[in-house]
Amino acid sequence: MIQETLVYQTAGRGTTNITRDVQRLVASSGVRTGLAHLFVQHTSASLMLCENADPAVRQDLESFMQRIAPDGTRAYAHADEGPDDMPAHIRSVLTGMDLTVPISEGRCALGTWQGIYLWEHRAHAHRRRVVVTISGE
Repeated sequence: MIQETLVYQTAGRGTTNITRDVQRLVASSGVRTGLAHLFVQHTSASLMLCENADPAVRQDLESFMQRIAPDGTRAYAHADEGPDDMPAHIRSVLTGMDLTVPISEGRCALGTWQGIYLWEHRAHAHRRRVVVTISGE
């Protein structure tokens, strides 16, 4: 079993494609068949498998999230870190803080149009940590 932490500086709300970094870790691990488990160590960011060819897909997802978890509404009691704080927590719970991806032939067994993304839910830049655990043979 191999474990490594990847660190990213986000630019604020939006997605970062981390597929290449995860594929690099899988390739260097020597694991041919197994699982790669990813976990983001934050409560206001998430991980997702998503369309990797058309960025409009991720823009539409962001627009959707803005409608269901808007910033600055009085409906939230928690606003310790600003008007985007509670919406970011809601978004991360809805989208998930971990992913498990199969490894086949020494690579993540992703579909043709799938990419692995870190999704920043806060309006401002943050430093995010993603723990990648690789197991298999």
